[in-house]
Amino acid sequence: MQAARHRLVTAALLGAAFCLSGCFAGNSDPKDRPARQANLTMPGEDLPGRGLDRARISSKSGEILILEEDGSVTTMDLDSPGGRDAFAVTEADLAALNVNLDLNLSGMVAPNLPRRKTAQEKALEEFAARTQPALPALRDGTEIDPEVFIASRVQTLSRGGKADLVEVTANLREGVDADIAFSYATCALAGWAKENGAPYGRHIRTLQASRNGKLLIGSAFTLSQTKPMGLRVMETEDTLRECRTRGIPAA
Repeated sequence: MQAARHRLVTAALLGAAFCLSGCFAGNSDPKDRPARQANLTMPGEDLPGRGLDRARISSKSGEILILEEDGSVTTMDLDSPGGRDAFAVTEADLAALNVNLDLNLSGMVAPNLPRRKTAQEKALEEFAARTQPALPALRDGTEIDPEVFIASRVQTLSRGGKADLVEVTANLREGVDADIAFSYATCALAGWAKENGAPYGRHIRTLQASRNGKLLIGSAFTLSQTKPMGLRVMETEDTLRECRTRGIPAA
């Protein structure tokens, strides 16, 4: 009976039905009885092998009913050694149950499901979608006066003579719109980048100040041969075309 009980309870833990004695009506009302609980170890500490984990079960009557293989019902006290042992399940029991039932779950998963994107890949795509053009969009009706552009200079900041980190300094007349001032610095960079074979630039930061009645812009960019990730990325050839369209000098 013990082996049968182990097989039945093992099956019960995997989804087969088993019932506490509260499922059957007795002479006394289960609601009037105090609940009895037992901490069950699966498997018990005295059993070899490592099982699942600890569990707790409660019964108003303090008894459990176990359906045996022959259809009979065995009643035993929940907190008795037999009651505890009835719930002891080892990994070997589970493996045997799997073999006996001949379970094969391979067909439940489609073999050609598309690969799911990782959280990192999704985050990179969302960030890339926020990338803006190199030149800010101008408000409708904005007219650009070529006289506001005074001078510009591109200076390499990287050590060792590398040109991957540069700063553009641009002078404009005071009172110029901030987007036009930034566009002037970006166009100056695009002209310099074409001469130096840099197809891409990523904006890092822009500072501005007024000096001697002029607007001074300082914009830092990193240059690269491949398109970088960034909120504002300059593509040299596209930017030069847009600069000409807007009438902003690129040198």
